[in-house]
Parts: sequence; C-alpha cells; structure tokens
Amino acid sequence: MNRLDLSGKWTLTRIADGSRRPAIMPGDILSALIASGEAPDPYYDRNELGLQWIGREAWLLERDIELDSSFVSAPSVVLSFEMLDTIAEVSLNGIPVGSGANMFRFFRADVTQAAKPGANHISVLIRSPEKAAIEAAARLPYPIPCSSFPVESPHRNLIRKAQCMAGWDWGPCLMTGGIYDGLCLESLAGPRIEYAVTAIERRGEAWAVDVEVELESRTACRAELTASLAGSTAKTTVEVPAGHSIARIELLVRDAEPWWPAGYGAQALYELVLRCPESGQELRKRIGFRELEVVAEPDAIGRSLLFRVNGRDIFCKGANWIPADALPSRWSLGRHEDLLESAVQANMNCLRVWGGGRYESDDFYELCDEKGILVWQDFMFSCSLYPSDPAFLAEVEAEVRHQVKRLKDHPSIALWCGNNENLGALSWYPDVKKNPMRYVIDYDRLYEGTVGRVVKELDPSRTWWPTSPCGGPSDFSDTWHGDGRGDMHYWSVWHEGKSFSEYLTVRPRFCSEFGFQSFPNHATVLSYAPEGERNVTSPTMEHHQRHIRGNALIMETMSRYFRMPTGLRETLYLSQVQQAMAIRTAVDYWRSLRPTCMGTLFWQLNDVWPVSSWSSLDYDGSWKLLHFEARRFYESLRLAIIIKEGRVAVVLLNDGTEAWAGELAIDLRLLDGSSAAAWKLSATAGPESATELWSAFIPELPKGPEKAFLDARLEARPAGEAEAVGGRAVSRRAIDFLVEPKRYSLPDPRLHAKVVEESGGPDAGALGGRFEDSAFHLMPGAEKRLAYLPAKGKAAPTPSALEAALTVMHLRASYE
Repeated sequence: MNRLDLSGKWTLTRIADGSRRPAIMPGDILSALIASGEAPDPYYDRNELGLQWIGREAWLLERDIELDSSFVSAPSVVLSFEMLDTIAEVSLNGIPVGSGANMFRFFRADVTQAAKPGANHISVLIRSPEKAAIEAAARLPYPIPCSSFPVESPHRNLIRKAQCMAGWDWGPCLMTGGIYDGLCLESLAGPRIEYAVTAIERRGEAWAVDVEVELESRTACRAELTASLAGSTAKTTVEVPAGHSIARIELLVRDAEPWWPAGYGAQALYELVLRCPESGQELRKRIGFRELEVVAEPDAIGRSLLFRVNGRDIFCKGANWIPADALPSRWSLGRHEDLLESAVQANMNCLRVWGGGRYESDDFYELCDEKGILVWQDFMFSCSLYPSDPAFLAEVEAEVRHQVKRLKDHPSIALWCGNNENLGALSWYPDVKKNPMRYVIDYDRLYEGTVGRVVKELDPSRTWWPTSPCGGPSDFSDTWHGDGRGDMHYWSVWHEGKSFSEYLTVRPRFCSEFGFQSFPNHATVLSYAPEGERNVTSPTMEHHQRHIRGNALIMETMSRYFRMPTGLRETLYLSQVQQAMAIRTAVDYWRSLRPTCMGTLFWQLNDVWPVSSWSSLDYDGSWKLLHFEARRFYESLRLAIIIKEGRVAVVLLNDGTEAWAGELAIDLRLLDGSSAAAWKLSATAGPESATELWSAFIPELPKGPEKAFLDARLEARPAGEAEAVGGRAVSRRAIDFLVEPKRYSLPDPRLHAKVVEESGGPDAGALGGRFEDSAFHLMPGAEKRLAYLPAKGKAAPTPSALEAALTVMHLRASYE
C-alpha cells in the first residue's frame, strides 16, 4: 500500500467573491481567516458576533498533488477524510467522487477512475450548515424543537454536526467547517482492511481473542491475513469476493497482565498487529485485557449503577468532557494530553464524553487507555428532539456503525449512552405537550430502534445505557429529581439557586452531572477583556457568560457565603472558592454514602474558549481552585468533614483494598489557631468503605460556630502493620468552617510570601505554569513551601520574574 498524507497547505476560496487564501488542513475555515488577518480573534471582546456570516456562506477547499503512474495504476485508489464538516461535495480532477452530510462519519471515496498520473486537483465544496439546517426545518411536516442559547445558529438538531458549534450556555456560536483529524490518499494492490475489531473472552488463565476483519475489494482475490498479539500469532487465507466481506482470525493469549482504571492498578496494553501482504496494509492498535461489567440491578433502594472492573467495584471519580476548543484547528494531541494529564493528577479515573460535542479523536482514547481513564461515551445528541425520518435514521445508523467499530477495542470505553438529556427534553417544549405521542415515537425510533439496536449488534459485551440521566434500560424514571435509580443529573443548587446543603438532601446512585459556575482566572480575563471592560457586569464580561442567569447566581451565592469583594481580582477569587466549596460539599457527602453512591462526575472538566463556566480547568488548561480541591476530594484515602442538619462528622473515605488503623486528633480551634476543645481517639476503617470516625452536634460544642472551626488530623497505617516495619504511614488532614465564612470576623493573617529559588505562592499570573497547590488552609505560624511547575515546553521563570507575577489572596483580603 502507498499512502499520501494530504495534511498541510490547501487553498480556501470564498464562493461569494472568489477571494482566495491559504488554509492548513487538518483545520477549519475560521482558523484560516484568522491566520490571513481577515477575521479577528473570535475569543476577544465580542468579536464572535461579527463572525456569524462565516457559517452562512459556501467555501471551497482545494489542493493540487502529483501522482506517479504506479500509484494510480493500482487496482484501488481511495480518498479518506476522518472527519468532514459537514455539508460537503468532493471532486477529484473535476469528477464528483462523493458527498458528506455528517461530520461524525468517516468519508471514504473510491477515486480509482478519477486519479491520473501527474497533476491531480482535489476540491471540497463546503456549503453553509446554517442554511442547510434552515432548509431542513422548512421541509419538516411538524416542528422538531431544540434548546436555545444567547448566541446561536438555528435548527442545529437537524444536521449531524457538533451541536455545541451552534452555541451553548458555555460556548460560542462559531459554525465553521473543514477537514479534521486525518486525511490521505491510498493506493492498494489488494483488498483494503476497512475495520478490524475484537471480541475478547476470558478462558481460565488465558484470553480468547476473535479478530473480525472487514475487507473491501474492487475485484475478487485471495488474501492471507496475519494477526499477532502479546506473543500469539495466527494466520488465515481467505477468498475475498468483489465488494464487502468478513474474515476472522482467532488468537489465544496467555500470561497477559490486566488493564485497570487509574488508582486501581497498572494500565497494561498490548499491540495487535494485523497484516495483509497482498495490499501491503498493516493495522496496529493497542488492546487491554479487562473484564468490565456495568452493574445496574434492582435493590432495596431502587436500582444500582456501578462499574465493576476485574471483579472490583470502582468508585468513579471524574468530570464531564467537552471538545478541547471551539476551533477544530486546535484539537491537538498536545492539548488532549495536557487536559487528560490534569485529570489524572486530580485523582480522576472517569470522564463522560458529553453528547453535544464530538466523538473524540483516536489520540484522545489512546491517552485514556494509557492513563486509566474510564470513558462514559455518549452518542452525539443533546438537549433536543431529533428527526426520525428514514433518511435521518440511515445517516445515524452509518454514523453509529462507524464509531462503534472505531472505538470498541479501547479498554477505556466503559459504557455506550444514547444521548444527553433528550428523554427529559420530551417534557420541555410546547409543541411536544400538544402532541406527545408523535415525539415519543420519534424518540423510540431513533434511540432504541436505531442507535441502541446497532450498539447491541456490534458490541454486545458493553452496556447500552439509553440516555443520561435515566434509571437504566427500559426504565424511564425521573432521575432529575428521583435519586434512587441509575444515574442522576442534579442541578437544583445551580439552576434553582439553592444552598450547598441541598446536595446533602439527595442520595444518588451515580451522579453523572452536577456543577456550579465560577469566573475564570484573572490572566484569562485579561486575555479577552479590553481595558474598561474588566468588571463582571461589563458588556464584554457578560458576553463571556452564556448562562442567562449565570452572573446573578454567582453573585447571589457569594452574598450568601462571603462578604462582598472589593475589586475584580477579589471577585474572581471568591467565585472560585465558592465553586470549590460547592462541589466538595457534594462529592464528600456522596462518597460517604458508598456503596449506595458509586460515581460522581461533575460538570465540567474543560472549556472551549475563555468564559465564565462550570469548568475546573480554565480555557488555557490552567487549574482553577476547583481542580486543586478536586485533587483532594478525589484522593483514594480521604479524610472529610461533613456538616448536615446541625451535625458535624469526620469521615474516612477509602477506595483501596486495605483496611487502615491509626489515631485521629480533632481540635475545635479559635481563629488565632488555639484549641478550644480537643478529642483524641483510635480510628479504623475497612477496605472500600466510608467510615464515620467522630461526630458532634454543633450547638453542643464548647464554642459557638462563628468563633471556631474544626481541624481533624489522622495518622494511620494499613491495619495489622506494626510501626517497626516502617514504610507506609499516611497523614490526612481536614479543616472546615462550621458556618458560612462571612460570619467569621477574620483577623489579619499577617501572611508573607517570598520566592526562594523556584518556590512560591498560589497564583503565578500569566507565566504559563502553576504552583503545585492552591486553595489551602494555612494555620497560624505555619509555613508552606510550594514548587512552581512550568508549563510543558516552557523554561522555568527566573525568581525575580516569578516574584513580580506572584499574588497571594486570602478571605480577609478579598473584602479589606
């Protein structure tokens, strides 16, 4: 096989005026216009509003290539685009070779008859996705509604394009198009391997691996296929008919190490190599051997939901994932690696790939395999109703078949989920309420009759979860408000403006969405807000807040918990403190319910542009205070303070397989750090457990809650391990206020920070790195030394530069 990579310089033409400029593919139209200077930075100020015309026009991508006679004389020449966005017509040398209307399908065209020796011209006409959606709406026999957002492109639900590109309550409306991920031209002498997927089954101490190979051939031929995996090799000779055919190879693998989620063991991966000498094609993919079961069983409470891997029940700790950027040209391996590494550093072991974005690139799932991140995989439908006419269903079926075959061999994929919140959407719209059965039938045809049917056919080993949230297959419980069955989306604290204590009123089996917003980091605000606009209620700042009540909810909550901040930097800081408090309150309590609750995935990990949102990582990948706090509240062994209904408890949360024993010291401390009361006791906790170690009613404490806070310290070892052995002693500490922070008359902490060599304090501004910790409690007289971690690929700043950028914020400084 000869392969010509088509990445690199193309030409982009605006059809309306014939103007031309260079464009880099993989990439997108808007990024090319930014590079040519014709479009301003869409993330700065309110520039996005002036760029809506781009998605309303047609564009032409072109490239000339030279092909030698041996390349074009092969029996098969194939043009491939991994992701073609979206309404497109493709030609080679003026001959139409294919079209696309779905960015989630692999575009592949046989161009054997069109290719020629010498100069060849590839052209891709990309039509307006907005006009296509409007035209589709005009053809509908009845309305099919979708959710609306402050800046949006209409009828996004009628075309198969990433839904959030049309605007969301955290993202811009940038209806660009282009060619993403990989693009190439291939010349083959024999049959082409379209897909190779495995079915893996444990047989005693070995693993039986059935490799199913899909072949495409222009002519009938014979082919020899060889597969090798983890020291096992097998061959088969097959008679390949013209067209599509299936071949199988069986392997038996012995002595393979198991693949585990992060925090539970190593991520052993083995390379499967499949060769076809006749075509010269070689396919490689990494396989992980693990047994994964989604346990969703009726019980005394309702219905469980947990992931069981290699016989161990996994407490899923993580967040929801949205695309890495609003501009597809920035979907890079480096960006994915940085975001996923931050997730692992915060002790996450699970991410939900949310249904309003994209099926991620191969490198994303390969990184999840390497890092031990379980993936809850939504199909790309979100917060809307969708058509169910034969043409739409056929397009979706082709999409699902491609994506399941592409992704199913990743050990990180834990579950297939039909959509995000679309079962709930059946009750949202006036049109649906007038004729509910019409839309229920549409829903069933799309998800059960098409998506679910194909998933069950192609990947019966994995669980089909019809929608999120839901009670499970064939269970249409209201899991927005009912907490006893399946997965829950709990949004009462944010959307209804309730206090953080409301998190303690529900007992979810698995909370796959919940969140609280904050403003971004100060350096991020400086990147998009001009001077004069750096105030949270300025037009620019409000433009970078896409939830219609977002700023009001942040500030109302701030007034509930804190004293009013004095300026912008203080406001940004307090918004992040309260975001961290909110999510910590939920996670600590829900982890304490183990095994009733077995998963918490907060909304959301990352941002697609600089914005006020629910994310724990800012747009540039820097850590907000929530992410530092997540590293603590997602620790495998976590000491937590939980306050509920006037009672304070110290709880040890243990996800590990070892029991722990040690000494717990608790102090009720006054604001000067002195102890007003103290307790010491022995503490033990079993494996994979949540154990309450101590509790008290707050009104019965010797000091009023506005005068004191709780400080708990645990020194522990694995149960039965003597101190003389040395080794594995651990220390855990938990400090918390007993009432809202604003009710404390905080003394001046007399805090001093200095840079010594490469150590410093908690905010390095725009230097592009971060300190190893932030958002921590510091006791009177204590010193905390923090290493500064430069951004990947950047040199460490000098001590003087670091000292100049260093800012230290604390609660009292936020209002005085």
